[in-house]
Amino acid sequence: MRRLDDWRQRLRALGAKPVHEERVLRAWCQARALDNRHSRAQDFLPLALRDEWPRIEADLAALARVDSEHSGSDGAIRLLVALADGQRIESVLLPRDGLCVSTQVGCAVGCVFCMTGRDGLLRQLGSAEIVAQVALARRRRPVKKVVFMGMGEPAHNLDNVLDAIDCLGTLGGIGHKNLVLSTVGDRRVFTRLANAVVKPALALSLHSSRAERRAQLLPHAPRLMPEEIVACGEDYARATGYPIQYQWTLIEGVNDGDEEIDGIVRLLAGKYALMNLIPYNSTAALAFRRPAHDAALMMARTLRQRGVLTTLRDSAGQDVDAGCGQLRARAVDVAPPTLSVD
Repeated sequence: MRRLDDWRQRLRALGAKPVHEERVLRAWCQARALDNRHSRAQDFLPLALRDEWPRIEADLAALARVDSEHSGSDGAIRLLVALADGQRIESVLLPRDGLCVSTQVGCAVGCVFCMTGRDGLLRQLGSAEIVAQVALARRRRPVKKVVFMGMGEPAHNLDNVLDAIDCLGTLGGIGHKNLVLSTVGDRRVFTRLANAVVKPALALSLHSSRAERRAQLLPHAPRLMPEEIVACGEDYARATGYPIQYQWTLIEGVNDGDEEIDGIVRLLAGKYALMNLIPYNSTAALAFRRPAHDAALMMARTLRQRGVLTTLRDSAGQDVDAGCGQLRARAVDVAPPTLSVD
């Protein structure tokens, strides 16, 4: 039972009305007891649901359980999470009450600088498995912000991701601006979000202002021109009142030169946008290099001076392989990719 709808049907089969269903799912995704100050669950829930509750509670807990945890020096914690079928994903508890969740086991996009997609896509996560990562994290510490930036491409699992976002933005008690959907850019995302009740903030993985170079870096991303991605992002930003976050993994000698600075300015100057420069997080299997800090700082400063709101952001948990691009199926050995950049 991987999807929230599966759980709703199970509760309804036990006599649950919408108010009972809401109370059970709210307590679960907020990691709270079913009892509250107004009533005890045993006086409120239908008898069949009360009798079945111990098994339901055990099955919910089995959706996602911690296989191992790895604490970083900055307060981040990488959780290796076992799913009910034995597959594994990773979630990251972030400083300042954040959580990075996965949406797939593996990934089909195959970004050459990212470990997640090295073994391809193994399977989709159901919406209940996505929310279960939040419930699991909340049993350890508060979670007030959820970023969909872990393993997987959310656009490739859109029904489950949007169902999870709707649950977290309503029953989960998380502000809509604090739900951040990260994607390489897909027309389906923009179309679906325009009609969604819960509209998350949006982070778009750009990584290059040149279409041909971006295609090298993101081999299986939709072939959208950077200009089209930014135009769709700008429409969404203006409609929601949230600036778009553009993600840029900064790789020495690949996308850190003057030509790319000019391209970013051409794309984003005057837009309702924030450019996040994220220096590449090193992994033993990949041969790319992280730029020197002073060089990255100068790039960020230059972009600001030329009209692009820019942050230089170090990923949390790098010392425990919890940073952007470092999450993966830990049991899989992979070979480094090659990339030629003209």
